[in-house]
Amino acid sequence: MQQRNKKIAMYALLVALAFIFSYVEAMLPGLQVPGVKLGLANIVVLMALETTGFAGALIVSLVRVVLSALIFKGMLSLIYSLAGAIISLLVMALLKKLKLFTIVGISCIGGIIHNMAQLSVACLMLGRAVTAYLPWLFAGGVLSGLFIGVIGAVIVKRVQKAYSNFYRK
Repeated sequence: MQQRNKKIAMYALLVALAFIFSYVEAMLPGLQVPGVKLGLANIVVLMALETTGFAGALIVSLVRVVLSALIFKGMLSLIYSLAGAIISLLVMALLKKLKLFTIVGISCIGGIIHNMAQLSVACLMLGRAVTAYLPWLFAGGVLSGLFIGVIGAVIVKRVQKAYSNFYRK
C-alpha cells in the first residue's frame, strides 16, 4: 500500500510540474508558425519516461494535455495535442527500449513525431494545404526536441538517484 501511495504521489507531482510548465509556456509570446512551440512540459514527460517508464509517462502526458486543453487552449486543441502526445510518446518509448539513441536523440525524434502527428490531424480536418507548414514543423520539432532533450538529460541524471532512493524507503 505504501508503494502504491508513493507512486500516486510521484505521478501527481510530475503532472503538477508538467502543468506548471504548460502554464509558463502559455504565458510566453507565440511563435509565428502555427503548431511550433517550445514544449517545456515535455521535459517532465521525458523525466517520467526515464524514471517511471512508459505507463507513468503516459499518465503524466494525458492528464497534462487534458488539463491544458480545458484551461488554456480549448477543446479543439485537445485533438491535436492528444495525437502528438500519444504518438510521440509511443515512438520515444520504443526508441528507449531499443537503446539506439541518447535521451537527446529520443527527444529530437519525439519532437519531430509530435509535430508530424499534429500535422496529420490538421490534414484530416483542414485539407492537404496545411502541409505547406511541414518544413517549419520539422525544423521546430528538431530544435525544440534538442532543447528539451539537453535540459531533460541534465535533469534526469540528477533526479534518477533521488527517485530510486524515494522508492527504497
